[in-house]
Amino acid sequence: MKKQLLKFLSASALVMGLPMLAHAEEVAHATSSSDVGFALALAAGLGIGIAAFGGALGQGKAAAAALEGIARNPEAAGKVMTPMIIALALIESLVLYALLIALMLTLKL
Repeated sequence: MKKQLLKFLSASALVMGLPMLAHAEEVAHATSSSDVGFALALAAGLGIGIAAFGGALGQGKAAAAALEGIARNPEAAGKVMTPMIIALALIESLVLYALLIALMLTLKL
């Protein structure tokens, strides 16, 4: 569990740091436009990949918990289904926001 958390935190730090590098003020001799374009493309690709992976994990856990609850108490299916659908929609909206940000970064190329 600790290894997974460490991997997640290091990947998150990398993804959060790349947009800052991409938007950093250019120094005449240090960076070129191709370096900035590469950083933007890398940040957009990693960002949408991690967002899709996290969204899939969240949706899987939400659906598993809801189905387990319905299996334990079939009469509560109606009460469990509506909050599950709302939770899945909210999880999906976060992934769509990541897609929007990735598209915005990509269009800056």
